Amino acid sequence: MSRRGFVGTPTRRKDVAGGPGEGPAKLSVPPAKPPPPPAVEGDPDARIRYATSVTGLDPLDLDARFKELSALRKGKGKAANAAQVQARADEDVKLIERLLKSEGYYDGLALATVDPVADKPGEVAVTLTATPGDRYSLGKIETRLDDPNAVPLTRAALGLKTGDPIVAAVIENAEATVALRLPEQGYPFVEVGARDVLLDDATHLGDYTLPVKAGPRSSFGGFRAVGDPVFGVDHIALFPRFKPGELYDARKVDDLRQALVATSLYSTVAVEPVRTGTINPDGTEVVDLLVRQSKGPWRSLAGSAGYGTGEGIKVTGSWTSRNLFPPEGALSVEAVAGTQQQSLGTTFRRSNAGQRDRTVQANASVARQRFDAYNAETVSLAGSIARLSTPIWQKKWTYSVGAELIGTRETRNVLSNTDRTRSTYIIAALPLQLGYDGSDSLLDPTRGFRLTGRISPEAQKRTGSGGYDGYARMLLEGSTYFPVTDSIVLAGRTRLGSIVGASRDSIAPSRRLYAGGGGSVRGFGYQELGPKDVNNDPIGGRSLTEFAVEARYRFGNFGIVPFIDAGRVGAGSTPSISNLRYGAGIGGRYYTNFGPMRVDIATPINRQPGESKVALYISIGQAF
Repeated sequence: MSRRGFVGTPTRRKDVAGGPGEGPAKLSVPPAKPPPPPAVEGDPDARIRYATSVTGLDPLDLDARFKELSALRKGKGKAANAAQVQARADEDVKLIERLLKSEGYYDGLALATVDPVADKPGEVAVTLTATPGDRYSLGKIETRLDDPNAVPLTRAALGLKTGDPIVAAVIENAEATVALRLPEQGYPFVEVGARDVLLDDATHLGDYTLPVKAGPRSSFGGFRAVGDPVFGVDHIALFPRFKPGELYDARKVDDLRQALVATSLYSTVAVEPVRTGTINPDGTEVVDLLVRQSKGPWRSLAGSAGYGTGEGIKVTGSWTSRNLFPPEGALSVEAVAGTQQQSLGTTFRRSNAGQRDRTVQANASVARQRFDAYNAETVSLAGSIARLSTPIWQKKWTYSVGAELIGTRETRNVLSNTDRTRSTYIIAALPLQLGYDGSDSLLDPTRGFRLTGRISPEAQKRTGSGGYDGYARMLLEGSTYFPVTDSIVLAGRTRLGSIVGASRDSIAPSRRLYAGGGGSVRGFGYQELGPKDVNNDPIGGRSLTEFAVEARYRFGNFGIVPFIDAGRVGAGSTPSISNLRYGAGIGGRYYTNFGPMRVDIATPINRQPGESKVALYISIGQAF
């Protein structure tokens, strides 16, 4: 005997994906009702108590699902009367049979008995028994499509095989995968129809048929915009990572939507394909992307406060208008008030300037700094063009090209005496940076490596000197990540720096190389590691060597990271590994959906007088 479907009588069509929430039971509870037990005195809200036992579900791994949905379990063993107990038992019989069918046991039966408990007035025992019977498996699998070219794509996405058990959740997931994968392979208008399954009682097989309306295979065309005029189509066309004429891919459309969201200029934004009726020579239909825009708030206020060893207390506040000069021309003003530094600056930033993730920036600032290494009053103008990675698009290659003009009056710590000579410097610099990122994550890498090189040719005029000093500041940094197990990652970092072309004492203190702090050698205070003057204040150097090794152990959303850092600052321009200083510590991580929160505590090894005993660092993202 053959029958269609999966729920109901043998003569009715049934649905394989009918979950535990619908469909009639094949077998009802026996009509005989037990006599109502005597009432329980003193508890008017629970005159009947009952205990429930279930057999036959645990071997099928259905016991936990039954407990989540059971009417008897929800009653917590209390009922107003025997009729209510019986009604709950009837519901659980239906539930068990639906659960059996959802796992392919379409001949499964369930039975409930309700009996008084001897010598316990007002208490009954409910026994539920499940008899699964034979399990049905998939027989012939057929897909019916309006486009023959989509048949192999659909079968690959469906992933069902003859002989597999007919499990509702598996088949539902397979059909959802079809609806997901076909739009990634050129079919944006796919519609998955209602499945049909023909069961054979003799063979316990079910022939499966799925109709799919694939629609036209499509390629990307142009853009359309409706709603608030946040961006015109010309600017929207800068964001996609595809070109007109490429085969439609829903993943690239979602990437475009996320990039628009990342501008922070929308309250809502949606991107959807629109048919044009135009057919390309390759037979694909051109589809435009319609961007529905709804403007969000463009202005924001932000603030933060913190403390760092060697940096003191610092409070920062900023005001930003993210689209003051459309499109995406932002203006921000930032003020810093602290015990050791104060500043005021303004920045103009044009995001996605002629190209996605390319930023043009100009800023001006005035600052006053009081660090152990130097005191400075500085006025600066700077500009740059950069292409950097974002959490949405982590790029292999990044770059930055800039220019700086700095006027600064600074103290100069020297070795020979206790004088802190004050000089004024005019500095012009052309900082350049090139980076390669072969890691698997921007904020939490677990494998691969990164390499970044920076060079800044600089010309300096110092008051009291007879001319200009020319020099170049260079920095090379690399990091690598190796997964030892699924939960342990070894990470290492190397940083080498050099200044060539001028002596250390002729270079402005703020342009020298320093080490120590949360982004450098942990365990030491900010700029604390390196040569000191007679007052034991750091004076910086012309060479820098740093190493760091971490063992990142993650368990769930938490992690523990023991680490050891090493570093050295030298007076000469050649980096060296002689006389390295070490810091060691341990950190904690809390992993969020945007990256790990980091808390590290460290101490210097072989601590010298005046150095920090313990240093604490808190930030977002891994240390490197």
